Amino acid sequence: MVKEKKPDRQPRQPKVYHALIVFGVLIAIMSVGIIVYGSNVHVPMFCGVIAAALMALWLGFKWETIEKAMMDGIYNALQAAIILMIVGVLIGVWIVSGVVPAMIYYGLKLLSPSIFLVAAVLICSVTSLATGTSWGTMGTMGLALMGIAVGLDIPAPMAAGAIISGAYFGDKMSPLSDTTNLAPAMAGTDVMTHVKFMLLPTGIAYGLTLIIFGILGGIYVHSGNAADMSAVSDMSSALASEFCLSPVLLLPPLIVILAVAFKIPAIPGITLGIIAGALLGPVFQGADCGLGVLLEAGMSGYVSDTGIEAIDSLLTTGGIENMLSSVSLTLIAMMFGGIMEKTGQLEVVVNRIIALAKSPAALVGTTELTCVLSNATMPEQYISIVVPGRMYAEAYREQGLHPKTLSNALESSGTVTSALIPWNTCGVFIFATLGISTVSYLPFAFFNWLMPVITFALACAGLTVAGADGKRLGRKGKVRKQIPETTEER
Repeated sequence: MVKEKKPDRQPRQPKVYHALIVFGVLIAIMSVGIIVYGSNVHVPMFCGVIAAALMALWLGFKWETIEKAMMDGIYNALQAAIILMIVGVLIGVWIVSGVVPAMIYYGLKLLSPSIFLVAAVLICSVTSLATGTSWGTMGTMGLALMGIAVGLDIPAPMAAGAIISGAYFGDKMSPLSDTTNLAPAMAGTDVMTHVKFMLLPTGIAYGLTLIIFGILGGIYVHSGNAADMSAVSDMSSALASEFCLSPVLLLPPLIVILAVAFKIPAIPGITLGIIAGALLGPVFQGADCGLGVLLEAGMSGYVSDTGIEAIDSLLTTGGIENMLSSVSLTLIAMMFGGIMEKTGQLEVVVNRIIALAKSPAALVGTTELTCVLSNATMPEQYISIVVPGRMYAEAYREQGLHPKTLSNALESSGTVTSALIPWNTCGVFIFATLGISTVSYLPFAFFNWLMPVITFALACAGLTVAGADGKRLGRKGKVRKQIPETTEER
């Protein structure tokens, strides 16, 4: 007689406290690893993956299910990983071709003592847009501008606020930025769609920031003050001596901007920028930008040796190799998100939270608040995008909202508010670099705290909320319970 096989035991439904234990472990390890030991975020994030997997096993899930959940999470992040590597190639090629140096050089030409604060915002914006890094901008241009502020008798916290506002604007809007690629990857859309949707709220916040600094500049800047412009002069001279610069070299960034405007997908759009830079490089840089040099820069990046520390620090970057850290973090984070989603641990937490968020605007506000709390409790900018992104992705789908609504909320809060938390890695870096405490510069970091406020206000008006068809809802717009299934449809 054949003995009947017993059916497999079904895993238990997770409770809220199960998920909170996992998040508690992640927060604790993140806090100790980053704040106490100054470690990179990757291994603490992987410890969170271990905690999520152990909880799933305890709930009765088979290892095969858990492993597949991790693989599914990684699969969802593959487009972002590919884009990050292509962006690495683009940065390396653009630097060796003189494109990035030209953007910085002409940005420095904007500097004038009579409009220092506004010019500081614009210069840091251009630099951050060109390089995709707020840290690199603040550590180079920021330092030079702080020295000039002293000569102009401008309060240091005010100058720091202008530098930070410009640096984070560029970091938020640049297709070269890791956070700009990470946010749409977590939400489920593409980077070009994401950047275009951010234009309205970011433009308003940026415009208000420039107006405020223009008014403050009129109060504090006096034409009789002598400014020490030697640092800016040295940087401009170093760039001009190292590269053959021309306004024509601004064409590749313009091509990428046009690609965004004409809805060209991210990968071919960025690739067009690479091709344009590679074609212009040999024309202007000659033998210093041959095919072998371009290939090496695309793989390993560019090593600057101008003798000016600020320039060398800023331009020694790019290449696929320099993007592997961001790629690996994205994959590890998606392993964590995949387990938490597949085993229902994310769902039970989100269901409790979104019970209070019954409208699209409330959901955007809840997302922003979660990002700020993530920046405070898991003090790392990337995690404030990754964790809320995976938490709320399904909730946005259920409300019939386009994923770009979520990605915009993530960047409008997670990316920019990291600089406003003293113990966040970004706040610590700014204090160490500019020498100004978070409490001192926070009131003047107008862009950073205006951004989430404006995004939420526009969400209440239906302008930062898009339905399944990608169109803004408007105040009286209705959400259709349908979400496109492919990137092309989105």
